[in-house]
Amino acid sequence: MADVIEFKIEGLDSLLGKFEAISYDTKRKGGRAALRRAAQLVAEAARQNALSVNDPQTSTEIAKNIALRWNNRLFKQNGDLGFRVGVLGGAKQKSNYHTRRGRAGGTYEVGGDSGNPGGDTFYWRFLEFGTAKMPAQPFMRNALADNVEAATAMFVSEYDKALDRAIKRATKKAIQ
Repeated sequence: MADVIEFKIEGLDSLLGKFEAISYDTKRKGGRAALRRAAQLVAEAARQNALSVNDPQTSTEIAKNIALRWNNRLFKQNGDLGFRVGVLGGAKQKSNYHTRRGRAGGTYEVGGDSGNPGGDTFYWRFLEFGTAKMPAQPFMRNALADNVEAATAMFVSEYDKALDRAIKRATKKAIQ
């Protein structure tokens, strides 16, 4: 099964005190920017780790396909901010939803996307999670596990700066 990584953010007392002084919109905007900076740190670590498992004999590169995306579904469902760090292109899958030449019922491979910057890297999941005949060489999970503290510290510092800027803007507006 998938590994579960849990962590606790400490040092938020000063941030929680500043929350009372700013509006709802400012919380979201500053939080999203701070979370993006923290996620960029994890994405860069994933790119560095992917270079170590890259096969130089092929033209595809997993590191070029590592992307950072805003998680709109999470935000719309419950209002939580979130970014996803992943590999573009997904994996090949067997599908009977698609039809070939109008004949439904058979299954066949649906290929990945070779138009991605690093090519068709459908095999990244085999490297990350392993197979029955190949041990796992995790590079994505290690990127997060090795950088939890750094990403948390980045988020706290960036969010603290955003809140300070918002408080300064609010006090300027109140004075005028």
